[in-house]
Amino acid sequence: MKRIILLVIFILTIELLFIFRNDAKDKALSLTSPSRPITSQKIDTAAITTIAENLDTPWAIAFLPDGGMLVTERFGKVRLIDKGGKLQEEPIASLSQVKEIGEGGLLGILLHPDFSSNHFVYLYYTYSNTGEDTFNRVVRMKYENNSLKDEEILVDSIPGNSNHNGGRIKFGPDRNLYITTGDAQNPSQAQDTSTLGGKILRVTDEGKPVSDNSFGNLVYSYGHRNPQGIDWNNAGKLWETEHGRSGIQSGLDEVNIIEKGKNYGWPIIQGDETREGMMTPITNSGGDTWAPAGAAFIGDRLFFGGLRGQALYEAVINGND
Repeated sequence: MKRIILLVIFILTIELLFIFRNDAKDKALSLTSPSRPITSQKIDTAAITTIAENLDTPWAIAFLPDGGMLVTERFGKVRLIDKGGKLQEEPIASLSQVKEIGEGGLLGILLHPDFSSNHFVYLYYTYSNTGEDTFNRVVRMKYENNSLKDEEILVDSIPGNSNHNGGRIKFGPDRNLYITTGDAQNPSQAQDTSTLGGKILRVTDEGKPVSDNSFGNLVYSYGHRNPQGIDWNNAGKLWETEHGRSGIQSGLDEVNIIEKGKNYGWPIIQGDETREGMMTPITNSGGDTWAPAGAAFIGDRLFFGGLRGQALYEAVINGND
């Protein structure tokens, strides 16, 4: 049986942060299974160091081999923080085709596993063909002389809207590219394996379907509302964080273990609900709202950001997965 403890560290700034452990104390969330109540406890919290300020809606970070960082700003610019921690005044790229709308815009950024030799950088952004429609795409560019150039579209026409655009991109242990996509405020398409909305996609580094994907296309898993965090634990399991329902009855944010070809239920089941052929989350937020964005494993602990309350959550996982 898995046991998950969620620890929460409240972040009171909107700047980019590095998080380090120390001996201070803060509040926490603790739960042992999705069906058991949440209780609070005291935990070690973190020292917070400001790395950069005056960024315009920073969304994702890619770490360069020399210790520098590439940061996406949602309205369409990529910024460089050099290895000395200095934010360069001028962006290294300005993507004029980016459509910043609601939660959409320039979102994920990622280096190729062989970046040191090929200098490839991958980006996920929202765009429009007509000015009225909204889509998302994944592109590849080359990083040279502190600039990005030679944009190449790899995955196109991912459904988009003002909200629920997904946007996280990561290479897996299998060296394939995983892409999270939202339902684009059209919940029914999350259940349609012929569309790219409400999915986790898996493609080669050239944007082609992986040969053993379950549906003969880019789709790896489906039935997702708006997944924005993915990472792999030491056992090679893919974990995901996903935004639950919103509005007056917000909550039911999810943590899932993702398996190829599986259906994660949205919009048919939520929270602890079950149905044959559908996956119930490892845990969910119940009536609370985490608004989980991003996910990263450090050892056996899964960290994810919470947009609600500007929080950083730490999930300590006890079990075989």
